[in-house]
Amino acid sequence: MLREKLKNYNLILASASPRRQQFFKDLDIDFTIQLKQVDEVYPQELKRSEITDYLADLKSKAFTDLSEKDLLFTSDTIVWLENKALGKPKDKQDAFNMLRALSGKRHDVITSISIKSKHFQKIVNDTTIVTFKEITDEEIKYYIKNYIPLDKAGAYGIQEWIGFIAIEKIEGSYFNVVGLPVHKLYEELIKL
Repeated sequence: MLREKLKNYNLILASASPRRQQFFKDLDIDFTIQLKQVDEVYPQELKRSEITDYLADLKSKAFTDLSEKDLLFTSDTIVWLENKALGKPKDKQDAFNMLRALSGKRHDVITSISIKSKHFQKIVNDTTIVTFKEITDEEIKYYIKNYIPLDKAGAYGIQEWIGFIAIEKIEGSYFNVVGLPVHKLYEELIKL
């Protein structure tokens, strides 16, 4: 369905995330992957979706040479815990500290998507509330050792072992926690 609607566009996904790439494949649309290095720094006064909107837009600005038919997708995800953003951990100790902080608490997972052409840009975001049970230091260490979640906001993947054993409840889109609010992306693509 989308393939026919988008046949006049060159879809470009600017993400190294295998999860986001799989979502695009599963939507049954043709796309290419193009990556550009971006220093993901944002103004410290930004909060919640302001951060992810800003970073999705910042990533899109690296693409200065879009053609008439190009449609560029950039995205960013953070975990928001106790009025603070958790991005990707710097190392295993940082991952441990993040997971220890998430243990026994509710947090928000916020993802923004920028859809940009030569003539327009639309940024949409979604928030999912995730509740973690209390997890032990041994469980955290096991997860980090075996899954090395350094490429994930908040140092965890809901679709991995830690998600199976630690997540008591989610309110909102599961796919948003994995890394892309696919339902929102689909809505925007249908409108094109």
